Amino acid sequence: MLRVHFTAEDLARITVATRLDPLWETMLGVQQLAHSVQVMPAMQQWRRRARSVVEQGGPLGSVRMLSALLPARGYFPDFLTPTAAEDGLDAGLEAIRGTPPRRLRDELVQLTGSAPAQHRSVPVWMRNLAGGDRDGMANLTGAIRAVHGSVIVPEWTEAEARVEGDRARRARTVRDAGVHGLLGSLGPFVRWQPPVLHVDYPVDRDLRLGGRGLRLIPSYFCRRTPIALADPALRPVLVYPVDHSTVGPSADPPGTSPQALSALLGRTRARTLAALHDTAATGELARRLQISPASASQHVHVLAAANLVRSQRVGNQVLHTLTPLGAALLCGTRMPTES
Repeated sequence: MLRVHFTAEDLARITVATRLDPLWETMLGVQQLAHSVQVMPAMQQWRRRARSVVEQGGPLGSVRMLSALLPARGYFPDFLTPTAAEDGLDAGLEAIRGTPPRRLRDELVQLTGSAPAQHRSVPVWMRNLAGGDRDGMANLTGAIRAVHGSVIVPEWTEAEARVEGDRARRARTVRDAGVHGLLGSLGPFVRWQPPVLHVDYPVDRDLRLGGRGLRLIPSYFCRRTPIALADPALRPVLVYPVDHSTVGPSADPPGTSPQALSALLGRTRARTLAALHDTAATGELARRLQISPASASQHVHVLAAANLVRSQRVGNQVLHTLTPLGAALLCGTRMPTES
């Protein structure tokens, strides 16, 4: 069990990541790809495709290198998922290259020491890496880039759509139920009992935030239970799995026949209405629908003219939300009559 202890200051400093983290997604994807672990049904097709890519001339050596650093369960080094990766893969890889030598050595020693006795044979390249070998670090970051590009990027559009949908749901939860509702909405393996967040975890530990706040990172490749960094001195994060069963742009709108809605509005506008089941900015909506922002804006404009969607500028973004009429049409429910 992981127990995350909050102060009032921590509750005021909760944030949700604004984009997919390429290094967390790559590391968690490798765990599902390289090990005999049970994956969610929604991820089985991806794993079959990814394994086919790797076995047919893909980065097999790179996957094997990373899998040695990423056991199926338990500890893996924190330096592989630096905060800088929130600015993109290049920034994240640069941060990995800049890992202080002592930290690099200590984390690799912790990794090999935490492995079961029968799996403690340490590859030569890992010993060299712990010793500060620059060629070893170049090989490691090259392996990360190769795996990311070959087996993670092909799933990126779907992953972005899922994460954007999750962010919209969290925003709505904060609006309706505050941060207590947000912390209580993180899934069946998380329980919020103020001021402590209880997370099902493979080891028993306490994480005291001490006023630093908590960054929540929705993840497409995270399996079942959330993950935190092992070093309590690092910026506190909690990586949690998005819901793979949520309504997406190709899923049927709840409560309404998709054929009837498409016949009424046209297929793309019906999909647009369904995609706005969760509030979205124009760019987010375009990614969910896999169309251009200009096309998404045009469809929203038509729906807004029919009073099905309401748009509002917030900062440099325009957020689109279903009106009660739009929600009723999507869900197939009847509008209440006026008194």
